Amino acid sequence: MSELKVDTLTGKTTANDITVTAGATATMSLEQGLAKAYIYSPATSASITDSFNIASITDGGTGEQDMAFVSSMSDANYSSIVAIQTVNMQNTGGSVRTVGVHSKTSSLIDARADYIISNGFYFGGYENVVFYNMSTHGDLA
Repeated sequence: MSELKVDTLTGKTTANDITVTAGATATMSLEQGLAKAYIYSPATSASITDSFNIASITDGGTGEQDMAFVSSMSDANYSSIVAIQTVNMQNTGGSVRTVGVHSKTSSLIDARADYIISNGFYFGGYENVVFYNMSTHGDLA
């Protein structure tokens, strides 16, 4: 098995253009495949436990947290996955948790966790969140 140890990878033609071969013939851009931001944050204290490219977080109230990037994305057309850990649900009538990105800009993600009644109608309440987990992929500005 070969081992390559380097401190910096720079593309030969363009500095950020490094192609990785995945499998027998498929290729992808190394930069495109990297997460541009992530966070693990306890919602109860609006603090950051672990993160990359997150400047700050703001507690927007029950079930809502805003996460600001250090380095902005190129636009709002990026992908973010948000997951939560909760203690219990506020509504015990067969409700379902929903969590995700409520809104986003090139510099900020507003994540919310709420619940709906089992018949599919929005109940209008937010879930008490213990931890937020978020990962973002896309192009940096």
